[in-house]
Amino acid sequence: MPTLPTNDYHRLPVSEKQLRYARSIATRAAIDLPRDVMEDRRALSAWIERHKTPVSRFDAYPSSRQVAFAERIAQIKRQEIPHECFRDKSMMSRWIDSNK
Repeated sequence: MPTLPTNDYHRLPVSEKQLRYARSIATRAAIDLPRDVMEDRRALSAWIERHKTPVSRFDAYPSSRQVAFAERIAQIKRQEIPHECFRDKSMMSRWIDSNK
């Protein structure tokens, strides 16, 4: 039975920023960055998620830009931002998405 050629049309190229970040993780962790992962955006994202480590306890906190954006939304909608959102960037992101 003949094998079908693989189609790469669904593979997105990696961004330069993504590649720099992955290389910095690989250097810091003293591990190799697989060649096949460097050619597919989704595969590289998955590799980054598996290998990144929090640098500090503040990594989970929302950025100042994220907080400022949430505060503008809260002011416009005359709502309070839940206190938990200020300690978790993913919660802040969800709050922003649900209140835009």
